[in-house]
Amino acid sequence: MESHGKYVRDRLSIFVDGNNMFYAQQKNGWFFDPRRVLEYFTQDPTVVLINAFWYTGLKDAQDQRGFRDALISLGYTVRTKILKEYYDDASGRYSQKANLDIEIVVDMFNTVEQYDRVILFSGDGDFERAIELLRSKNTHITVVSTEGMIARELRNATDRYIDLNDVRGHIEKSDF
Repeated sequence: MESHGKYVRDRLSIFVDGNNMFYAQQKNGWFFDPRRVLEYFTQDPTVVLINAFWYTGLKDAQDQRGFRDALISLGYTVRTKILKEYYDDASGRYSQKANLDIEIVVDMFNTVEQYDRVILFSGDGDFERAIELLRSKNTHITVVSTEGMIARELRNATDRYIDLNDVRGHIEKSDF
């Protein structure tokens, strides 16, 4: 945290693993509002939002265009990757997947000098090592996910874990 006179600034960056969060929200039966997420995590006047990144896989270049435009207008930096189709031997079905873990980690480390605190919306255990390294640089890490979808390794590596359902009242998308 940076101190300017008597004011302490808490520089925050938010990273949203969009595909991981889509499944978490589907599992919970409700969806969060990207605008309300920014409002909720920056309501403390000492918090300065430095960056907000949103990562998502696309079926094609036009996929989710309106949603992506809305995210950009809210201030998110949107990173995308075209979904890859693969055959899943276990289920005998084709699935689509876009893995943006590398992009998330690259952005975290590329901007590490700009923030004091990270909020990562993901339950993916692949982030464990990156989180450990960021914490060794005195970065405070909060992971937001949901029970049954948060990897034990990730939960153990983080400073703070928030279950989506515990902040539902603050971030849920409303239909009006």
